[in-house]
Amino acid sequence: MIRRIAAVLAAAGLALAGCGQVEEPGDNTTAQAGPTVQTRFGPVTVPANPTKVIALGWSDAETALALGVQPIAASDWLAFGGEGVGPWAAGRYTTPPKILPTLELDYPTIAQLQPDLILNTRSDNSEEKYRELSKIAPTVSSPAGVVAYGTTWRQQVDLVSQALGKAEEGKRLTAEVDNAFTKAKTDHPALTGKTVAVGAHYSDKYSAYVRGDSRVDFLESLGLTNKPEVQALAGESFAVDLSREQIELLSADLTVVFPIGTDGTPLRNDQVLNQIPSAKAGHLVILDDKTLVNAFSSGSTLGTLYAIDKATPLFTTALGT
Repeated sequence: MIRRIAAVLAAAGLALAGCGQVEEPGDNTTAQAGPTVQTRFGPVTVPANPTKVIALGWSDAETALALGVQPIAASDWLAFGGEGVGPWAAGRYTTPPKILPTLELDYPTIAQLQPDLILNTRSDNSEEKYRELSKIAPTVSSPAGVVAYGTTWRQQVDLVSQALGKAEEGKRLTAEVDNAFTKAKTDHPALTGKTVAVGAHYSDKYSAYVRGDSRVDFLESLGLTNKPEVQALAGESFAVDLSREQIELLSADLTVVFPIGTDGTPLRNDQVLNQIPSAKAGHLVILDDKTLVNAFSSGSTLGTLYAIDKATPLFTTALGT
């Protein structure tokens, strides 16, 4: 649990802002009933054509924007600032959203905004938070069976598009991203069948990502396979800590490492990292372009499309093909 919270804090770069819980349910009885969405906490009936949407989950705001809906408030998980979304989503708001805290939810402010729908599809899976949010408005959480923050972009599009009454638009958006991955695999056949290990460096510590993380999902969608020895360490989180003695576990046909909270200098100067077999063979990619790292980490359809275009050639080059 501590590792997961530290990782999310590092990625988000946001200070916690704790607030009190909601004591009384909001009055949402006048909204016309819309579809029922299946979530980890059971079925949720959402209003038809919601107009006051709050997006709390990681990439929920970008997903709503990609479907043509502008949240009135949203959490800025990757500390973009401004409208709280990456540059690949720039210009999709006509009215900037109110930016809300991430890990510690500001229930009073959320209630004051009087939303008719709350999206929290990629989160820590807290049932307590879900119950509190549901007192304010119908809340769509993650699907059943995923680890904390493990909702895939496909699952997120499915949940958000259903909740917004835009299921057909969601199918088209999913097809667009799937087609982009298919084209990338065709254009970069050297990636298919290769093993990959993806890690992060934070406060002089390393972690490796496993399935359930959007970055691993991204790389496997390009035809790579997460290194089995890393995947074998998977627990109930999307990442595992590595000691200095375990850094060689990041050696694979392709190794991708990025810094959190700093630039790539410590990685390029780390003699242990640069002595692992993949690094010595020239198959190590250090991602330190902040925009690209954020796109790679966003797990949103818009960020994923950007990363497919910008990051895939770097991976192919590192394999020497």
